[in-house]
Amino acid sequence: MKKMISTALIAVIGLLSGLAATPADSGQGNNEIILHAWSWSFNTIREHLPEIKDAGYTIVQTSPINECVVGEGGGRQLFGHGKWYYHYQPTDWTIGNYQLGTRDEFKAMCAEAKRLGLRVIVDVLPNHTVIDRSQINARLDSAVGGRENLFHANGLWPIKDYSDRYQCTTGEMGTLPDVNTENPDFQYYYMQYVNDVLACGASGFRYDTAKHIGLPGEMRDPKSPENDFWDVAMGRKAVKGLRLAVPREQLFIYGEVLQDRNVPEQGYAEYMDLTASNYGWVLRNVLNKHDARADNLLTWHHSVDPAHLVTWVESHDTYCNDHASAGMSDELVRLGWVFLTARQYGTPLFYSRPHGSTRENYWGDNEIGKVGNDEFKHPVVKAVNEFRHRNVGQPENIIYSDNGKQIVVERGNRAAVVINLDEQAAQVAIPVTLQGGKYRDAVTRQRLQVKKGVLKGTLAPMTAYILYK
Repeated sequence: MKKMISTALIAVIGLLSGLAATPADSGQGNNEIILHAWSWSFNTIREHLPEIKDAGYTIVQTSPINECVVGEGGGRQLFGHGKWYYHYQPTDWTIGNYQLGTRDEFKAMCAEAKRLGLRVIVDVLPNHTVIDRSQINARLDSAVGGRENLFHANGLWPIKDYSDRYQCTTGEMGTLPDVNTENPDFQYYYMQYVNDVLACGASGFRYDTAKHIGLPGEMRDPKSPENDFWDVAMGRKAVKGLRLAVPREQLFIYGEVLQDRNVPEQGYAEYMDLTASNYGWVLRNVLNKHDARADNLLTWHHSVDPAHLVTWVESHDTYCNDHASAGMSDELVRLGWVFLTARQYGTPLFYSRPHGSTRENYWGDNEIGKVGNDEFKHPVVKAVNEFRHRNVGQPENIIYSDNGKQIVVERGNRAAVVINLDEQAAQVAIPVTLQGGKYRDAVTRQRLQVKKGVLKGTLAPMTAYILYK
């Protein structure tokens, strides 16, 4: 175990200057950075891979690539004539759909990513099917032994209490019929899809609605032999002689296990990394109030080791569903991204907002398949991504100014980011543990100075500085 700095020193400085420090950490920290290329087509992703690489990302996450429902005459709008969430209504588990592209296009995109040293992970959703069950592909029905075997016995009954684990793992979620993921015939069919995705060049998965698939030992549906889906999906056991084609340890896999009452986080963490959904809420609260003291950023608000958490300022759900984050300016989201990415732990995920979107028009150009806006490659985003890579293994230390308007994330004693949440320019003098001397911002080249343990300088409104000595 490696401690960051003396806890006694932290306590003393904190009392004197409003400094707050992160608890002691162990290990080197996380290096991966995910770009969620939300609703980008395979060809669009392929075209922009050099920019993605140059911006410092290591993983590209696609939207679901499975065959999906076609609505409104095959429209390709994010919302309107066609909808982004049709990705999340499978009609079959085969690669390719009218929104994102073909299997060959997916394969070509993965090959180009590999050539550039990037990994591709795919959003998968074995938990449910299309709402309109008449659109389910007959091939899927046949594979599972008939439509009556596709869903849980409880799978067409709406969940009324999400804290009831039996309802949560076997019931219909938001009108989406719940698949009997424990049916060996379904598992065999689904694993053929997973292995095909891997054969095409993918390197991992994001499991949508993962907490709605039961763990071993939990109450099972009457039609389920045993709750062994995760053992099969992660390659711990074979189904009908078929096993995960790539060793689990070579893949990056995380699950959308949104935090709530009675969610067995530790149980899911035995299989995959998890989403830090509560931490995203806390961070947005701090950003929206322009005050680091508005909430506790120093704990991860999760029971799982932060080395195994995927973090975000916002996700496609917080942006699209209830628009919980859609009203935040790109500038504010960027400051949050700098904070998350500068930290030693968590794997940060950058959600790419729609091209042309504004705070009055969340859908922007409203076109599925198109590249997102330019924020994913903004100079500050690119600079902090590089900062993360350059400081792997360096312990973190988080410091607030007295009024909570500024945050400093130190990595070791020769590099830090400084975030000014204030909507006004600020002249600062913040006690730090950095070595004395002059520090230069990687983007603006502005200089700040550390003298006698105090960081001094003038900060522009709503600006982040990526500093190296």
